[in-house]
Amino acid sequence: MADRVRKKYLWAPAVLLLAGCGQHQAASPRVGHTSAQATATAGQPPVVAWTGLAAIDPCTLLDPRDRSAAGVSVLGKPKEIAGARACDWTVPGTFGVTVTLSETDGLADLEVAKKTATKTKVGAHPALQVADKKAADGTCAVLLGVGDAASVQIDVSNTGFSDTPLACRRAGTVAGLVEPKLP
Repeated sequence: MADRVRKKYLWAPAVLLLAGCGQHQAASPRVGHTSAQATATAGQPPVVAWTGLAAIDPCTLLDPRDRSAAGVSVLGKPKEIAGARACDWTVPGTFGVTVTLSETDGLADLEVAKKTATKTKVGAHPALQVADKKAADGTCAVLLGVGDAASVQIDVSNTGFSDTPLACRRAGTVAGLVEPKLP
């Protein structure tokens, strides 16, 4: 997974799960595009197009029924990863899942090593499944495109960093549960 690099972020699921012990900053409240924002004065920064992800709390993307279906027995913990809002569910001794919302990077903006990525579709959203099968490190990610300028990343890391196919099945399950809730 270390091959997968975003233009703005380096994503390594194993590091994300291990880094969960640090402090996180609460996400600031976000609002959608309004006419007041559209008529911003010349001295203000330009308004970034609202993608719909701004209204979503990543920790609400897996409700109790979804967590049960995915084998997740714990509540998610909100976190911020390189400026993006995320939620981390770590099942002790088994695996961890991190769902990250990027309101600025669509699938086309992500730099993914071609040898590790497989194009796919999850529900109505285009997607990439990313796993380094040669590394066999027990990590896998599913990246969901949300329009042209946003994406959702689901990272799974198995405890012991083994069984990449299982990590990909888990990432696919979580992606299937999250996808219907996306704009």
